[in-house]
Amino acid sequence: MSFENLKLIDPILKALESEGYTTPTPIQAKSIPIVLDRRDLLGCAQTGTGKTAAFAIPIIQLLCQNKNNIPGKRVIRALILTPTRELAIQIAESFENYGKFTPLKYKVVFGGVSQFSQVEALRNGVDVLIATPGRLLDLMGQNIISLKHIEYFVLDEADRMLDMGFVHDVKKVIMKLPTVRQSLFFSATMPPAIVELSNTILRNPLKVEVTPVSSTANTIKQVVYFVDKDNKKALLLDILKDTNIERALVFTRTKHGADKVVKDLIKAGISSLAIHGNKSQNARQTALSNFKNKVTRILVATDIAARGIDIDELSHVINYELPNIPESYVHRIGRTGRAGASGIAIAFCDAEEKEYLRDIQKLIGKLVPVIDNHPYPLMNHTVVKKAAKPQRPPRNQEGTGNRESSPRSAAPKTGATNSNKKYSWKKNTYDR
Repeated sequence: MSFENLKLIDPILKALESEGYTTPTPIQAKSIPIVLDRRDLLGCAQTGTGKTAAFAIPIIQLLCQNKNNIPGKRVIRALILTPTRELAIQIAESFENYGKFTPLKYKVVFGGVSQFSQVEALRNGVDVLIATPGRLLDLMGQNIISLKHIEYFVLDEADRMLDMGFVHDVKKVIMKLPTVRQSLFFSATMPPAIVELSNTILRNPLKVEVTPVSSTANTIKQVVYFVDKDNKKALLLDILKDTNIERALVFTRTKHGADKVVKDLIKAGISSLAIHGNKSQNARQTALSNFKNKVTRILVATDIAARGIDIDELSHVINYELPNIPESYVHRIGRTGRAGASGIAIAFCDAEEKEYLRDIQKLIGKLVPVIDNHPYPLMNHTVVKKAAKPQRPPRNQEGTGNRESSPRSAAPKTGATNSNKKYSWKKNTYDR
């Protein structure tokens, strides 16, 4: 099947041809006709499958075919809500590319930078707005953005929204949307909480699922090296001696870990930069730009870069530290092997990470091949567990340790008592 078979308008076909696109991916081939038919869509697809084009292309066409009937300046008619700045920028670039021969205007808004230029662009009028939840709600609260004319709403990377604690912000946005609209919901995984959220957004949707949930692309060769934690730096430097590795994306679990790896690589004469939530937006964009343009050989990142970063011809992803959430592994290695290209995903696993590796292999449904022949094999197989914190003595009058007899547990369940307090994790706000 070609894009011509999808009954796309000439400006879009011309743009796709200029971008070198000839054949739609499976999710594009299935999703585009559904969206053009004005149906709500529930899409489940792993990262790197061409999901952005699956909703951007038909939305551009629908906006072009349905002229804005609101007198005066342009109004926001399509909203794409996404969890991170990087993904928002990537989606905005895709809209610009696919719609460059149309009269539509696009704008991306996100936190971490001054809102001035974003506000100026919005005041000039836009057709499509791509936004992260925090900045969108901020601008709505200032009456700078109105969603009352939205015709098309896309919630992208819904499971990541949930992981990052944005679900309440998402619900606030949805409450401000017109009741009559077309909604598209995309997620790489479909846990029960995501299914429940989709039911509040979609109306009688059609479902598109092009790959098994949480699977890894067959184009990615995966291997694991068992290595002591203290030898990971030496192993990384040994692997990067291979000049065939022109660029590699290296993942750590923490921001401090990412900065430390960059420091070690630079000391060894290897050009590298870090990208994580503590970096300014300008620093993050500079790091990405240098990496994409092959100015920097190694980009070291936390999971902020695990989704939405489309880097052409990225041959290697290295998990310097395995993620403690198995789904993050799928998204990390999905940065390579994109659009049918091949890629290599290397994982380092120390003794304490073996449990993470088991969870990953269970999720992806296969064993990751082990590389035994390397200079730094795992020698210390002992998992060092941190000592448990001492328990606070129970609060009861008798001092027996029986919680059932304590005044705290005996408090009534109604009224403003301590037993009614609800606690929740503080959500990650680096994209607000």
